[in-house]
Amino acid sequence: MLTAIVKELELRNTEISEEIETIYFGGGTPSLLTVDELQLIIDTIYKNYSVVENPEITLEANPDDLSKSQIIQLSKTPINRLSIGIQSFYGDDLKTMNRAHTASESLECLSESTRYFENITIDLIYGIPNMTEERWRQNLQKAFDFGVSHISSYALTVEPKTALASFIKTGKYPPLDESLAAKHFDILVNETAKQGFIHYEISNFGKEFFFSKHNTSYWLGKQYLGIGPSAHSYNEKERSWNVANNTKYIKSIEQNILPSEKELLSDKDRFNEYIMTGLRTIWGVDLIKVRSEFGEEFYSHLLKAVKKHIDQGLLIIENCHFERSEESQKLILLKTTSKGKFLADGIASYLFMV
Repeated sequence: MLTAIVKELELRNTEISEEIETIYFGGGTPSLLTVDELQLIIDTIYKNYSVVENPEITLEANPDDLSKSQIIQLSKTPINRLSIGIQSFYGDDLKTMNRAHTASESLECLSESTRYFENITIDLIYGIPNMTEERWRQNLQKAFDFGVSHISSYALTVEPKTALASFIKTGKYPPLDESLAAKHFDILVNETAKQGFIHYEISNFGKEFFFSKHNTSYWLGKQYLGIGPSAHSYNEKERSWNVANNTKYIKSIEQNILPSEKELLSDKDRFNEYIMTGLRTIWGVDLIKVRSEFGEEFYSHLLKAVKKHIDQGLLIIENCHFERSEESQKLILLKTTSKGKFLADGIASYLFMV
């Protein structure tokens, strides 16, 4: 697999014209790779691509994957950011979500990680059955106490054929309560703000200078290259994805054939994606950009569609004037209000061109 990943990087080295700003080891459990294996991939990227001077290099990991010795070893590599799937600091919550790690492993992992890495993001889940508002506040406080600089937080969803789905079906756990999730979200927004976090994307909260550069590039529509089985790529005009089967992936790469499919994005696809991602961020949707890139039909559709949500206090249009050195630019931005943030995805779908 490692040989195939290295070869795919070499085969696709002409697909990205811009300098590489971020490298993200994610997907499965990349923390199972040795330091030497991670270094091989990083070296291959530097050999085949143009990389900025100080790229953000992130490694995803679960608490039970990061021993003290591994954390120390990782700190000596070019990796400068850890993304740790804490989910909850309480054992019964972890059992509800069928997580492999324990609460004590989460605490030990963060205790060590914060000694060697300044840039750490953790995942936390809210809306868990039986989680009280006080328990949710305690979860957040534990994160604050460790001094993490970034938190990604998502409402619990129930996937079919999972342990949680079975528990709910048999009555062992109550069904998900959207009103409880909404209360947890409000607590999340308020408590992170008190600690100096900036709510820059619906599910993401970062201290100043600690926003995820990698994920921000997705939300701002930048091109990216995905390497490995199931990985997705985007070049602003089309989206592609690799085959999910490991064996098929390796055999194809061995034959110098890229195991991927492509989809050419229509103007409607690109417009809808821009609306969806833009409304989730503090940067909003630039109405001038909509008019210039997509034309009058899309612009008129959007202005008509937003009126209902503006009247309901869910959306707002801001006029801004941006100046930097000799650059001057007028911006007309469509954004969600504090009332509309939790409903951003639903609002976006109403604004889609279909």
